[in-house]
Amino acid sequence: MDKQISWNSLAKKQQELQFSGSIHIRKSGEKILSDSFGYAIHSEKIANQPHTRFSIASGSKIFTSVAICKLVEEGKITFDTKIINCLDIDFPYFDEGITIHHLLTHTSGVPDYFDEDEMDDYEELWETLPSYRVRCAKDFLPMFQYEKMQAETGNTFKYNNTGYIILGLVIEHNSGMNFVDYIEKKIFHTAGMTDSGYFSMDQLPESVSIGYMEQPDGTWKSNIFSLPAKGGPDGGAYVTATDMGIFWEALTSGRLLSEEMTSILLTPQENVVEDIFYGYGGYMESNEQGVVKYNQMGYDPGVNYRSVHYPNQNLTIVVCSNKSEGAYEMLKEVERLIINK
Repeated sequence: MDKQISWNSLAKKQQELQFSGSIHIRKSGEKILSDSFGYAIHSEKIANQPHTRFSIASGSKIFTSVAICKLVEEGKITFDTKIINCLDIDFPYFDEGITIHHLLTHTSGVPDYFDEDEMDDYEELWETLPSYRVRCAKDFLPMFQYEKMQAETGNTFKYNNTGYIILGLVIEHNSGMNFVDYIEKKIFHTAGMTDSGYFSMDQLPESVSIGYMEQPDGTWKSNIFSLPAKGGPDGGAYVTATDMGIFWEALTSGRLLSEEMTSILLTPQENVVEDIFYGYGGYMESNEQGVVKYNQMGYDPGVNYRSVHYPNQNLTIVVCSNKSEGAYEMLKEVERLIINK
């Protein structure tokens, strides 16, 4: 890749979008490009850097999936284990046939605490439940525990955040560890993701970006009252773009799971639409020859994350933003330069 041409093109796109965030491109273990734009903290004019940590919203669901796969490898659960048999929490209106597989593939039918077909603003959730009280998986229970099923179990794919909260509870119950501690020790530490973690928004460490949302009058406000105080099983980890490149390298090289289990994680399970599938590890594009690329995405107020991994080229592109928009467009520009050149 011609770095100068790419830099000029990316810089132009960044100016057009006023993109704020980091981009990391990695191929076969080698960094191709790692750059940052905009401000991590607007009021102080503190610039984003390659070592800046960004919240990635649902982009961190894959960490929950890997953790579940590790418990399956250890023989503590199986993908066919029913949640009534691996949790000590009562869900009186849930289908007793719901399995780990259903939760991983968004086919459980459980009531989603944030149904994106019914709500388009995650911020609205915290008008009745103070966000500062939500700091672990169990804190989400009042939002769905006594609700009725949303759909028939196993019937069809419907993206569901509640399912991953339940998976986090399964991880805690069957590992004997707090969810955050498990992910940080078993995944981040093992992979070498030294800058990543689950941080409380009122106790952020150094080099963390604040998320910003544009207001109708053109001003910006932070997302501190728009998200749970601390991320968990369905999203909210903080990572550097570089660390996510390292994550994919660790995953595909067998440092996190066995070769067999990695294959299971990355195999298509549910057809979403046309050539888009969902597996235990997220979305993917597949054709007659197999999976073309894996897609990860995350959207929250003031958070925008996109990444892709091309298995046949061992190529990973990561885009993290501390604004609500822009990551997808920057990702497509990088793909145009590298894949479609």
